Amino acid sequence: MRVLVGGGSGFIGQSLAQLLKKRGHKVTIISRHPGEHRITWTDISKKGLPPCDSVVNLAGENVLNPLRRWTEQFKLEVTASRIETTRTLAQAIGQSQNPPRSWVVVTGVGYYPPSQTQQYSEYSPGGEADFLSRLVRDWEAAAQLPLQDGKPITQLVKVRSGVVLGRNGGALPAMLWPFRLCLGGTVGSGNQPFPWIHIEDLCRLLVQTVEQEDGDGGILNAVSPSSITDTNADFTRALSRSLGRPALLFTPAFAVKLLLGNDRASMLLEGQKVSPQRTLQSGFSFLYPDLDSALTQLLNSNQ
Repeated sequence: MRVLVGGGSGFIGQSLAQLLKKRGHKVTIISRHPGEHRITWTDISKKGLPPCDSVVNLAGENVLNPLRRWTEQFKLEVTASRIETTRTLAQAIGQSQNPPRSWVVVTGVGYYPPSQTQQYSEYSPGGEADFLSRLVRDWEAAAQLPLQDGKPITQLVKVRSGVVLGRNGGALPAMLWPFRLCLGGTVGSGNQPFPWIHIEDLCRLLVQTVEQEDGDGGILNAVSPSSITDTNADFTRALSRSLGRPALLFTPAFAVKLLLGNDRASMLLEGQKVSPQRTLQSGFSFLYPDLDSALTQLLNSNQ
């Protein structure tokens, strides 16, 4: 298959492209800069969609970048990097003479309202609770496609991802040295839910959506089965066990708010109890269904 990947040069995109190629698919990356097996966002806007069988969008500015202050300008960049790239691809698909079979947009479980008690599946409402929730709502709305004879011209799959755990990017590498120096610990109370997924499982799920010929489209929660009960404290204990280091400290909530601002701090201090109900119903099987199996694999060759 010919697969077009927006944001393919990032942490998740590189892993996805590698798995797609391993399975024999041809991958073209959409990037700011041209190059071999790459096209630019400007190319998409001006020339339309190149011939392809599936389009996946992973593009988006890192919301939790500690080097960027939470200003109105940065909020606009965070919003535009997700919504505008998604809208560009949706419009290109809608205008294509030969639209792809599938259109996959990866958003986040931040769509669901933060809660320590409420449990969410793909069928749960959301999109109104806070900045991130409204962002995901608008992000997914930008992915909608025109109808043809009452049906979408391409199968749309919205993959709502939890925290992605990987060796080469995301949140995990930054946590390792504090934990190795016995300076790790919980964030805030530690009771907040911690929805997560191993990078390999996320990429396998995305490949499944690309390859399925008779999928139903719709929403898939990309979180591990244990995410429905996992908390920040559970993650802290699992990482501590995997590294063989105690985790006795904690980061107080006020310090997180001071560093990141209230909107972003809530992403670390609050959380959602999310179930991959529909993902499991699709026939997907997780290689890493719990924190111990995931962290053991990720840290096995990294200690």
